[in-house]
Amino acid sequence: MPVTADYHLHSSFSGDSDTPMEEMILQGIRKGLTHMCFTEHQDFGYPVSKETPEGFFDFNPDSCLYEFLKCREKYADRIALRFGVEIGLQPEVSAQNTAFVKAHEYDFVIASSHLCNGKDPYYPAFFEGRTQEEAYREYFQSIPDNLKAFDDFDVYGHLDYVVRYGPQKDRGYALEQYRDIIDRILTGLIQNGKGLELNTGGLMRGLREANPCAAILRRYQELGGEIITVGSDAHSPENIGAHFDRAADILTGCGFRYYCTFERRTASFHRL
Repeated sequence: MPVTADYHLHSSFSGDSDTPMEEMILQGIRKGLTHMCFTEHQDFGYPVSKETPEGFFDFNPDSCLYEFLKCREKYADRIALRFGVEIGLQPEVSAQNTAFVKAHEYDFVIASSHLCNGKDPYYPAFFEGRTQEEAYREYFQSIPDNLKAFDDFDVYGHLDYVVRYGPQKDRGYALEQYRDIIDRILTGLIQNGKGLELNTGGLMRGLREANPCAAILRRYQELGGEIITVGSDAHSPENIGAHFDRAADILTGCGFRYYCTFERRTASFHRL
C-alpha cells in the first residue's frame, strides 16, 4: 500500500462517532498503517436540532489528549500517532477558531467547510428549491470568505464536500462549471502555503471520485501546489485506510510524486 498514513480520523471524541480511540488504532495497525492522525470535530455555531443537540460538535481536547497520550505511548513501537483537529469554518466564528487552535499544541489542523450560510449540505434542505448546480456554486462561493477569516490551519479538507450529498452526487458535476471560483480557492491556498486533502470518504458514499475530484487535485498541482495529505474520514474501524490504493493512483495520475504527514504543524514528504 503506497499510502500508509491516514490523516483524517474520528473517534468517540467526535459527536458523530462512538468508536473508542484504541479500537481505531488497533484496526489501523492491522491494516498496515505507519501513521494515524486523529482529527476530531470542532464546529462552533453548528445549528442545534434533534439530530445535533447543543454541543454535539464541541471537542474536548483535554479529555482527548489524556487518552491519546496513553495510546501513543502504548503503541509507540507499532505506529506513529498524531494529535489533530478538524475545524469547521464560518467567518462569524473565526475568533473562536483562532483561540481554540492556539490553546493546544496540535500536530495537524484541517480546515473544513461543513456549513454554508448556516446550513449543512448533509441535509436535503440545503438543496431544496434550486438546481444542484446552484447549490454547489453557493457552497463553493462561501469558501473564500472562510479562508479570508481564518488561516491557522495546515490543509483544507474535502474541498467539494457538498458533492457527497447532492441529489445526483457527482453526476452532472465537473470542475469546468466552477473553475472561476475553484481557481481562486486553490490560488489562495498555495499563496498562503496551505495544503489540500485527498479524502476517500466520498468513495465510501457511492461517489465515482474522491473529494475533491481528480480534476481539482490536478489543477492544484498545475498551479504549483505540492502539499497533499490523504484521509479516510473514518468514523468507525472498518473504514480506516479505505481506498488508499486508489488514492495513490489518483495522486500519481495528477502529477504528484509525494504525499505528506504532519508533526508539530510541520510537513514531511513521503514518496508515492
